[in-house]
Amino acid sequence: MEQQNPIFTKRFISLFLTNISVFFVFYGLITTLPLYAMGTLGRSDDESGLLITVFLLSAIVVRPFSGKLLDMYGKKRMLVSSIILYVACTVLYIFIKPFAILLALRFFQGIWFSIVTTATGSLAADIVPKNRTGAGIGYFMMSTNLAVVIGPFVGLLVIQYASFNALISILTVIVLLGAVIALTINTDDLPKPENVDRSFKFNDLFEKKALPMAFLASLIAFSYASVLSFLSLYAEQKDLLEAASYFYVVFAATMLITRPFTGKIYDTKGAKYVVLPSFVLFCAGLVMLAAANGAGLFLFSAIFIGIGYGTLTTSFQSLCVQSTTHQRSGYATSTYFTLFDLGIAIGSYILGLIAVGLSYEMVYYIAAAMLVVVFVIYSVLVMRKPRAQA
Repeated sequence: MEQQNPIFTKRFISLFLTNISVFFVFYGLITTLPLYAMGTLGRSDDESGLLITVFLLSAIVVRPFSGKLLDMYGKKRMLVSSIILYVACTVLYIFIKPFAILLALRFFQGIWFSIVTTATGSLAADIVPKNRTGAGIGYFMMSTNLAVVIGPFVGLLVIQYASFNALISILTVIVLLGAVIALTINTDDLPKPENVDRSFKFNDLFEKKALPMAFLASLIAFSYASVLSFLSLYAEQKDLLEAASYFYVVFAATMLITRPFTGKIYDTKGAKYVVLPSFVLFCAGLVMLAAANGAGLFLFSAIFIGIGYGTLTTSFQSLCVQSTTHQRSGYATSTYFTLFDLGIAIGSYILGLIAVGLSYEMVYYIAAAMLVVVFVIYSVLVMRKPRAQA
């Protein structure tokens, strides 16, 4: 059956590589921009956090419209046009130094990030065999997982031994290659919506059936914001900045190693068999990170966070896509990412205030507590609707 329904087709691999390039830039910048803002531009902790919040804010504003835009203008066309504009924004970091204009650039780039990632996620859901959705989306999300390690690792390495402009040059070349690969993806055989209404209704902004799982994903994202937004600053405070580069290596390696197993379990036994243990692992990893005073426990926590977070995100994206019809896959993907980005944006802001008022250690304890809340909510949903939600 798996031979008759292969996941790794030519266009799947092309889409995989395009997605890596986009997230390589995203994670490379999101890890290094706070350090650049504080070290080179002389900005405070909370101001540097705005560089992340503003980017995600624009992504959140545009994301609900992305599904409709894909239907109106075509997924391939929106993928190509948005990634080209994403490349243009990446180049501009070399030339823009005033902080206010830098914030405007982050907002503008977030728009194209929102559209291009909705397009890649939706196309991935369309391309993978329907009987292997969990494994297929899981494998596709490995592109994001690879970017999680490559982006921050390269980013931190380059700004330590070269310069921020050198990093931008590298990021630009990589995402430009991704844009070229996107041009080769054939979507002619995929179903296309007919007689698309160009007016916007609620159903054009959100997929109602995907909202419950997308909401829980936003709470998971809130917790993940503690790692995404503050790990480099936390590591610098603890004199573990060099270890922070390897944190992402361990983080991504565990996701990549466990992904084939968790995807198969999802498809054969059901989501709850991978989701519930993943909550426990993610929560434990955050507690370890909060308690870390040396490189050992700091890196060990990455194993638990990698398995837990990696499995949760792919599982909840699959649940959102599977909650609706094939024709609504773009809207379900858009709904998932809208709420997920919202969770990261709110988490970055609120946890940033906690970091300033209390400590980074408390940030990770609170993020772990949030996961306990989501674990309870999901467990209740599973018990009430075991077949639909599990």
